[in-house]
Amino acid sequence: MERKSRFSQWLRRPRSGSDGGDTDTGSAAAQGREDLLLAVADAGFPLAPAAHPSGYGCSCERIGCPTPGRHPVSFGWQTVASTDREKVAGWARAYPQANFITATGIAHDVLDVPVEAGRSALERLEAAGIEVGPVALSGAALGQGRMLFFTATRGTPDDEDEWWPCELDCHPETMDEHPGLRWHCRGSYVLLPPSRLPGDQPAVSWLRGPERPVPDPLTLLESLTDACAAYADQQPDHDHEAAAWPIGR
Repeated sequence: MERKSRFSQWLRRPRSGSDGGDTDTGSAAAQGREDLLLAVADAGFPLAPAAHPSGYGCSCERIGCPTPGRHPVSFGWQTVASTDREKVAGWARAYPQANFITATGIAHDVLDVPVEAGRSALERLEAAGIEVGPVALSGAALGQGRMLFFTATRGTPDDEDEWWPCELDCHPETMDEHPGLRWHCRGSYVLLPPSRLPGDQPAVSWLRGPERPVPDPLTLLESLTDACAAYADQQPDHDHEAAAWPIGR
């Protein structure tokens, strides 16, 4: 209960930028970052260090990196990802600028939708009294960005044909082909708060914290797909078939 209370306080606390000029502020920000990451580990979501924005590019120094600051630093991120508190705290302290990802399809999945569609669906779900689990905002400025709904995983069914791998983030050059719903399951990942995004985009942040139990994805799916369809109808020259991926394919 004490850990949950501390996490809730950090969610409500305004973020103060630190340029290294205020040691107390910098220490508080570092501790807050570590607390946020440990709260995710405590929720059972495996974490791994990720790249971070560097100038106009990415800390990975790859020329033309297609997703600066949005990808893991290790090619073995699926096996590196961990919920061990000591390991996560060690990463947070060793890599003070690093973003973090959580590997999906192990302990949880993520339903990832345009932020406007997500807001509409969230309002509808909560009005209907449907339990919504953790929800994060990624780059949500001026109607842009994505909303991430954390759910129970589809797991590893006996029939392997009953699941599909999600490779959207492994092949970022294809992400624009799927502007609607993305179901991150096995083989995928999403950025975690408080990851920083390139340019002036807001950092990734929690809208509903990870202390919430994750729901069955099917309890959210209808509202999310309906909201994505309505969102697609409002976009000029939009590919409606792609927007519905993978539902309806």
